[in-house]
Amino acid sequence: MWTKLVPATALLATVSLTAYAGAPAGAAATSGGPIGGDRLGSRGLVVPDGVKAPPKTKATSFLIAEAETGQVLAAKNPHGRFLPASTLKTLTALTLIPKLEAGETVKPSSNAVNQEGSAVGLSTKPIYKVHDLFRALMMSSGNDAAMALAEANGGLAKTMRDMNAEAKRLQANDTVAKTPSGLDKPGQSSSAYDLALIARAGLANPDFRRYISTKTAKFPAPKKFYEISNHNKLLWRYKGMVGVKNGWTSKALGSFVGAASRDGRTIIVTIMRHEGYFWEEVEKLLDWGFAARGKVTPVGQLVDPLPAQAAPVQQQATASQPPASAPLLDSAAAKQTDTSRTVGMAVIGGGLFFGLVWLGFGIFRRRSRAKS
Repeated sequence: MWTKLVPATALLATVSLTAYAGAPAGAAATSGGPIGGDRLGSRGLVVPDGVKAPPKTKATSFLIAEAETGQVLAAKNPHGRFLPASTLKTLTALTLIPKLEAGETVKPSSNAVNQEGSAVGLSTKPIYKVHDLFRALMMSSGNDAAMALAEANGGLAKTMRDMNAEAKRLQANDTVAKTPSGLDKPGQSSSAYDLALIARAGLANPDFRRYISTKTAKFPAPKKFYEISNHNKLLWRYKGMVGVKNGWTSKALGSFVGAASRDGRTIIVTIMRHEGYFWEEVEKLLDWGFAARGKVTPVGQLVDPLPAQAAPVQQQATASQPPASAPLLDSAAAKQTDTSRTVGMAVIGGGLFFGLVWLGFGIFRRRSRAKS
C-alpha cells in the first residue's frame, strides 16, 4: 500500500509545486533587487569604478542618467521616497497631454482659481485653451492650472487614478500622487529615480517637450493677455538646456528634474530635498554627466515602461461553455515568466524522477517477496 501511495503523492506534489512556480512573481520581484539594478538600492553614493565622484550637492537624493540609453551614471539614495513638490507636475502633464484636446476651451471653477501656493492667475471665465493651461502648469508652476486641467479630465478623483496608473505603467513604483499640483499631502511621494523615469518618458512626447522648453509666452486674461516666463533658470544660462521642472515647499524643500542636450545626447539630472539654492550644483552635475557619458560602466538602468495590456476577449457563456474565469492552473500558466517556467520545469522533473524511483522500488520489493 505504501509503495502505491508514494508515487501518487509525488505526482500530486509536482502538480501543486508547478502551480506555485507558475503563479505571478510579484512577491519575489518585490522582495528582490530594486527597479533599475541592485546598486540603486543603496542609500549612499553610487559611482562607477575608476572615476571621480560627481560634484558635491546638498541634496539628500540625486540621480544622473542618459536619456537615450537609460543608463544611470551616478546616484545617491535614488529610491529614497520624498515629497516631490511641483516636480510632480511632470507626471500630471505626461498623464493628461494625451487625454485632453489642446484646443479645447476650459472654464476653471472657483476651486481651481483659489488653489493655494504658486499660481498663474486664472479667472473663472472660459477664455483658456488646454494648451494655455499646460504652459501655465510647466512654465509658471500654476497650482490653479493643475486643478483646472484635472477638472477638464473629468475631476480630481479620476485624474489621481489616471496619474497613479501612469506611474505604475512607467514602473515609477516609489511615486504616489495625491494632488495634481504637488502640494504636500500625507502619503504623497516620489524619488529621484522615478522623476528621471517620468522626465525621460516626457521628453519623448513633442508636446511635453515644447511646454518645458518654452521660455516666455502670452497668456490669456479677461482683458487681452499678459506674459508668463519659465521658472527654470537654467533655460537662460546652461548650454543645451531642454528644461523640465523645479519645485519647492517648506516640507519638501527644493527639488528639480532637468534635461540638457549636447551633440545629440541628453543628460537627465534629478535632485530631491535640497536645503537651498541648487542651480549651480545642478549645472555641475550635468557637466559631470556629459563628461562621463559613454566612458563609464553604468551603475543602473532607467527601465522602460510596461507594455500595454491587451484588452480581454469578451466571451458569452452558454450551457456547454465553461465560465469566463480561467482555472487556477491556466491563470497561473498565462502569467509565467522565463524564470518561473524554468523553476516549474525543474519541479516537474524532480517530482517525476522521485515518483519513478519509488515506483521502481515498489516493483523490486514485490518481485523479491514473490521469489521468497
